[in-house]
Amino acid sequence: MPSRSHLDKFGRKKKKKWTDEAMERALIEVKSGRCTVRQAAKEFGVPKSSLGDRVSGRVAPGSRSGPAQLIPSADEELLVEFSLYMSKHGFPLTKQQLVSFASSIYKRQHRRVAFSKLGQTWWLNFRKRQEKNITIQPADNVVRGRTVCVRKEAVDQFFHLLSTILDGHGLRDKPRQIFNCNELGFQLGRKRVSLPKSASLGYKPAPGSRDHISVLACFNAAGEDIPPFIIYSNAYPGGVCYKTQGPPSALYGWSDSGWINSDLFRKWFLKHFLVHAPKERPLLLIFDGHKSPVNLEVVESARKEDVILLCLPPQCSHILQPLDVGLFVVLKQRFASLIGEGCASDTHFAVSKKEFSGVFKSTYQIAQEEEGVQIVKDGFRKCGIYPVNHFTISETHLMPLHSISAAAGPAMSTAAPGGHMVGELTAAGPSS
Repeated sequence: MPSRSHLDKFGRKKKKKWTDEAMERALIEVKSGRCTVRQAAKEFGVPKSSLGDRVSGRVAPGSRSGPAQLIPSADEELLVEFSLYMSKHGFPLTKQQLVSFASSIYKRQHRRVAFSKLGQTWWLNFRKRQEKNITIQPADNVVRGRTVCVRKEAVDQFFHLLSTILDGHGLRDKPRQIFNCNELGFQLGRKRVSLPKSASLGYKPAPGSRDHISVLACFNAAGEDIPPFIIYSNAYPGGVCYKTQGPPSALYGWSDSGWINSDLFRKWFLKHFLVHAPKERPLLLIFDGHKSPVNLEVVESARKEDVILLCLPPQCSHILQPLDVGLFVVLKQRFASLIGEGCASDTHFAVSKKEFSGVFKSTYQIAQEEEGVQIVKDGFRKCGIYPVNHFTISETHLMPLHSISAAAGPAMSTAAPGGHMVGELTAAGPSS
């Protein structure tokens, strides 16, 4: 792979020193017969050979110099707009994520190509072309690891963004249009079922011998649900009884880890959430997206369907995730009681992958009852999401910025004036 210094040196050597306007004027003069190719090239300061190519027709007028652009300009503008949208809604893209999204655009244009040609050279050229629109920020490594407290500045920024969105879209008094989705995991063993803490979207546990099942739940601030999405590890159970015994209208899927991934999230959003969500618009969907279950197609569909995606700050699920704070605690207790876990006799019955959906149906029933609806509403209230109340978050959970050691990684570039300090890769232009 060529080094950055090598590419910069190559770029300086090959830099175009003439403008398209000058070439167009020179071409007009030659075609009118007022100048020869040599005279026009000298007068307008353009290369004689390049002008001659356009006069003879070997190169079409208006063609860009250099190798063909891998992604058309219109699609590149879409990529910049996508980056701007993501950074404005709490999903700042890393370099790897942006190249991945660019590769998906490339493959969409070249369906027969197995691998994308986009790599380091494309990235450096993209940065140079879009230096007025994209700014690179240093990586803040402190948000990568587990911390006892979360940054006060991150929480303040989230509530500011939340208030801006609710006021800008008239959602402050519309609880049926404010949703939270989150994932709850279950490990299946031979004699018992252990229920770990609920996981953020995209979390990948360490590989183990036990079957793993997770459930993606989604509720609005009025306590109404989108039917759950049950995700099995490795493969579906045999037969169809797991579907007939499960919660009504539930969606089913599987992944290698038993957790949601980008493809499953796309399936859930496009074929389940949009189908079961209220018809009123806009809708606000709040979730932890820092494990990147979101792809370009989801964002495009969300904007088309007037659904606002809002990402929670990293490591804040225990204070800002309404389902974590409320309903999931009750679901764990209900599931444990159904399988006999925690009883004095210490007797448990084994739950297989086939039987899980039936047991979970009985567990999930509480969400449809008055008690469960109130628990969901209380979760939104305790997190300060609805009604919006920043002061519900206890100061004991917050860590001021000055108390965090300097753990940030090296900056990829200097932040441009006006850039939004929200992550590694942000858009520098105005919000669209």
